[in-house]
Amino acid sequence: MRVGITGGAGFIAGHIIEDLVARGHSAIVFDHLGRVDREIIANADPEGRDHITRMLGTVTDERAVFELAAHVDGIIHLAAVLGTQETIQCPKPSAETNILGSLNVFEAASHYQLPVVYAGVGNHWMRNHGTGSYTISKTAAEDFARMHNAYRGGRITIVRPVNAYGPRQSVAAPYGTSKVRKIMPAFICRALTGAPIEVYGYGTQVSDCVYVTDVARTFATALEWTAEHGPTKAPVDCGPIKSATVLDVARLVAGTVSVKTGRAPVKIEHLPMRPGEVPNAVVKADTRTLEQIGLSAGDFVDLETGISHTVDWFLANWLPSYQTAA
Repeated sequence: MRVGITGGAGFIAGHIIEDLVARGHSAIVFDHLGRVDREIIANADPEGRDHITRMLGTVTDERAVFELAAHVDGIIHLAAVLGTQETIQCPKPSAETNILGSLNVFEAASHYQLPVVYAGVGNHWMRNHGTGSYTISKTAAEDFARMHNAYRGGRITIVRPVNAYGPRQSVAAPYGTSKVRKIMPAFICRALTGAPIEVYGYGTQVSDCVYVTDVARTFATALEWTAEHGPTKAPVDCGPIKSATVLDVARLVAGTVSVKTGRAPVKIEHLPMRPGEVPNAVVKADTRTLEQIGLSAGDFVDLETGISHTVDWFLANWLPSYQTAA
């Protein structure tokens, strides 16, 4: 199968590409950045057999999306404007990309009768508990996906990953250039540099984290399933069986970094909650939904092991370049 991946230059996409190629598929990376990380190419296509090709474009360009659809057998739709606080302060880009861009993908897929896996919003619980434009726009696109399935002959499966983490995840300021702060790299980078880990609120909010290779496996499996059987009856939640609070994650990161560096664990500091965040929020996956595509969260990487692997990668790949730049 030749698979188009929107937002193909992103963190999750890179791991999906590796998984797809390992299954014998090829990938067209559709992204406005027009690039693929060298590590991904080395891992997925070491012999240079053209399993990975690039197509410059954005999902808000209807013609470009239809051109992509004309050359693939299925689409994994990841492209989105991310961020909670970021989209509250500037909601229009997220509405344009996450809603109108997704409509372009769904329309093109319907035209060519392609199977699609859409990356839904893992924190959909927030939709009814006070949230920002990111969740609103992503949830709206889920509704349009259901509409296409019901009335337009759509073949769209929704996969909702919770907080994905792992090697190669981008880092926000002051440790990197990403515009969106993600929990795991934020905690790990602070711990590796000896800075206190910053937790918003008391850290009692549940924020389940799932290792990125399990996310990749879920998306690839969902696309194969959809191509053969059609869309799943309900969204597929991708996350761990055992939940963890933000404070749990912070303590695990601090302890893991301490063991690997031989230093005392860094302190944990509590900061005021930010706009769009809800005390005692619950970002949790219904792992029973994975059974629809033949997967089980019991086979996923556990949080302790995943954090250990991720810290190892940041120690070997991020920290040396950060220290050199500093």
